[in-house]
Amino acid sequence: MLTSVDPDVIRALGDPLRLRIVTLLARETLCTTHLVEETGARQTNLSNHMRVLREAGLVETEPCGRYTYYRLKPEVLAGLSGQFAELAAAARTAAGNKRVCP
Repeated sequence: MLTSVDPDVIRALGDPLRLRIVTLLARETLCTTHLVEETGARQTNLSNHMRVLREAGLVETEPCGRYTYYRLKPEVLAGLSGQFAELAAAARTAAGNKRVCP
């Protein structure tokens, strides 16, 4: 069954900085300070982007003293990958279908 792709996740990944953050978090769990160093973003800007990623369900937080660590939720990306695979399979099947104009 063809499922729809979560628009919140797509919107979250559509921003270049957020995509960079997700790429960094795919390699390791990082705190806000590390993400600021790696991306060059200002802390307030980064916090706003992290809020979008959290609300989309892509990352989770782990408080550690005065720092907040961020970890990517791989099951969300795996689900998104599966949804895109379903869309690709449907497109392959439908490649010969053409609706006749009235």
